[in-house]
Amino acid sequence: MAKIHEVEGWIDGVVEEIIDPEREIIDPHHHLWHGPENPPGIKDSYRYLLEDLWNDTSSGHNIKKTVFIDCGQEYFSDGPEQFKPVGETEFVVGIANEAKKDLSKAQISGIVGHANMMLGTSVKEVLEMHIEKGQGLFRGIRHAGGWDEDERVKNAHSHPTPHIYLEEMFQDGLRELEKLDMVFDTWHYHNQIEDLTKLAKNLPELVIIHDHFGGPLGIGPYKNRRTEIFDKWKEDIYELSQCPNVYSKLGGLAMPVNGWDWHKRALPATSDEIIFEQREYYLYTLECFGSERCMFESNFPVDKQSISYHVIWNAFKKLTKDLSEKEKQDLFYSTANKVYKL
Repeated sequence: MAKIHEVEGWIDGVVEEIIDPEREIIDPHHHLWHGPENPPGIKDSYRYLLEDLWNDTSSGHNIKKTVFIDCGQEYFSDGPEQFKPVGETEFVVGIANEAKKDLSKAQISGIVGHANMMLGTSVKEVLEMHIEKGQGLFRGIRHAGGWDEDERVKNAHSHPTPHIYLEEMFQDGLRELEKLDMVFDTWHYHNQIEDLTKLAKNLPELVIIHDHFGGPLGIGPYKNRRTEIFDKWKEDIYELSQCPNVYSKLGGLAMPVNGWDWHKRALPATSDEIIFEQREYYLYTLECFGSERCMFESNFPVDKQSISYHVIWNAFKKLTKDLSEKEKQDLFYSTANKVYKL
C-alpha cells in the first residue's frame, strides 16, 4: 500500500494565502532527480525535475534563485570511481541551462555536488572536474556524515564512518576544498554536531554550511525523547555558533526522520503547525548565529512528504513577522547570495 504522501493530490490538501508575495527569495537547498514510472493513481514523489521545481517555486512566493544540493543522482556509470559523482553536476547544469529559456521563473544559480573527502589530498582532481563541468555554477561539496548505530535510522547515502568529520583523510580533503574557495555543506544527526564543531575549529578558514539544524532525530531509539534531545541540541548549537566560519540553514525539519509524522496524516502540515511545533529550533538558532549567518531553505522535495512549498515559506514569513527588514533580507536572500556567491 502506498504511503499517504505518495497519493496523487495529497500535498494540495492544504492551501494558504501567500504572505508578503513580493519579497525576493533565494531557496538555497533543493534536489533534482528522475523517478520510476508512476504506478496507477500514485504520485511519483521521487521524480523532481525542472517542471516539478517550477511548479513549486511558482506557487505564490517570489523565488528568484535556487541552489541544488547533492542527492546521489545521475553519477557517471563508468570510469574511475572517484569521478563518478561529477555526473550529477553535469546533469544539473543541463537542467539549469534549460531553465534559462524562461528567465521569469526561478533560476538554478548554484550547484553543491559530492566528492569523497576520504580521498584526502587526491580529491583535488575530482573538484577540478566538478568546476570544469559546472560551467560557472559549481560552488562546493556536500559529503553527508549522517550515521547512527541503530538500523532504524538510515545512514547517509555517502556511507560515512561513525566519526567521519574527525578522520584525518576527510579533513585533508576539505583543505583542498578550502584552497579552491569552495563551501562545505553538512548533513548529519543531532548527536554528531559536536564532531562538526571540532572540525570547524580545526579548519577555521573553511566556509561550512550546517544543514537542517543538525538533524534532530525523532524515530527509532529517539522517539518520545524530544525534550531531552532538544536540551542537548541547544548546548551543541550554541558551541557550533561560536565558530565564525559556520553558517546555518533554517529548514529541513519536516522529514519523517524528525519524527513529527505529518506524512502519515490525512492532510499535510499547515504553516501554523510548523510554527507551533518547531519555532524554538528556528528562534534559538537565529539567536545564536544571527541573521547574517542564517538562511531559510525548503529542502524540497524531501520535505514535500509533509508540507507543500508555498506553506513552508508562509511559515518562515510568519516566524519573522517581528524582525527588522534587514534581518528578513538576510534570511530570505542576502545570506545565501553571499555564501554561495550567486
